[in-house]
Amino acid sequence: MKVFKFGGASVKNAEAVKNVGEVLKQFGGEEVLVVVSAMGKSTNSLELLAKAFYEQKTGLNSFYKEVKSFHHNIIKGLLIDSQSHTYDDIENLFIELECELEGVPDENFDKVYDQIVSYGEMFSSRILSAYLNESNIKNRWMDSQNFISTDNNYREAKVDWEITSNLISKKLKPIVKKQMVVTQGFIGRNKENYTVTLGREGSDYSAAIFAYGLDAESVTIWKDVAGVMNADPKKFPNAIKIDAISYPMAIEMAYYGATVIHPKTIQPLQSKQIPLYVKSFLDPKSEGTIVGNSVQKNNVLPTIISKGNQLLISICSKDFSFIVEDNLSKIFNAFALHKVKINLMQNSAISFSVCVDNESEKINKLKAALEPNYSLDINEGLELLTITNYSEENLLELINGKPILIEQKTKNTLQMVVG
Repeated sequence: MKVFKFGGASVKNAEAVKNVGEVLKQFGGEEVLVVVSAMGKSTNSLELLAKAFYEQKTGLNSFYKEVKSFHHNIIKGLLIDSQSHTYDDIENLFIELECELEGVPDENFDKVYDQIVSYGEMFSSRILSAYLNESNIKNRWMDSQNFISTDNNYREAKVDWEITSNLISKKLKPIVKKQMVVTQGFIGRNKENYTVTLGREGSDYSAAIFAYGLDAESVTIWKDVAGVMNADPKKFPNAIKIDAISYPMAIEMAYYGATVIHPKTIQPLQSKQIPLYVKSFLDPKSEGTIVGNSVQKNNVLPTIISKGNQLLISICSKDFSFIVEDNLSKIFNAFALHKVKINLMQNSAISFSVCVDNESEKINKLKAALEPNYSLDINEGLELLTITNYSEENLLELINGKPILIEQKTKNTLQMVVG
């Protein structure tokens, strides 16, 4: 039994969806679960729609029309039979979204966000399933919310692994054994029966959750790149594909900002020794990268992870007390409460410095929580570089004269915040 995940780029338009069909034709007769992300950049459009609805802005209808038009154009390009029952199912989703937008927004923006943005995956999975069935690639569409059970932490929900594994194993596995199933990434359902999301770009994680519950033989993430590269090829043209990497190395790369794999994906797979393949949907017969217990073939390659749009926040207590356990517990509590993820941290006796993503809404709430007791010094427009197996030559080329604000070294890894 295999789990395939197709991201937004693989279903960004009608031609891309057709290509997914060509990839899946190669696995006819096999037990396959397909997890699909929202189409193209539609999540961004739905985020704007969610914000406009929450703030009750004028122009809400234009955002909705843009989302609907985008998906309808893809449907037209796929020549889906407009009289079919499946097309009605897609239209019903738009009616559901319209009803959502006609209501009164909840006070909790994160809850509103999840109810609206999750439609991206619902649209894409319905459209893909309909196209595959009309192309004689028989499959069954299923709602991932019936299997992934979570807590109430909207936009970053935590999975209830016992309930989820049981549902997938008992309810979903027998169906996948009989026919291909198409479902959604990124979304689940909480105990109050509301839709929740698993974190931005969380469809990889969904694939891992399903693989864990299904005891799958493998997971394949289909990307528009040849595999996991040792650097972002858009920033570093000489980037090289890594043939095989270990689970711990993949976890570190994802955590530090490599965008090919979602950070939460690896651990469920590692716990059951399920290999992960990262392959190109443009060249599906190429080998790609395998993540597992295999020995790293390219273990001497340096890996370079660049994460832009970073803030460096230096925190000092106003009462001149040391930044030790008492102050640190208060600071960490504020970061946890406002969901600000720390990418790098460093402390001295009188200050605590952190590198974080520049997410203005979260940062403003964090500042309001800390400023009564702490002085904050914030530097913007920075870059976090994480380099493994580095050499002095690598460093000189990467830094290129930029000032280094923070530097941390371990045996094999160097991290720097540069201006």
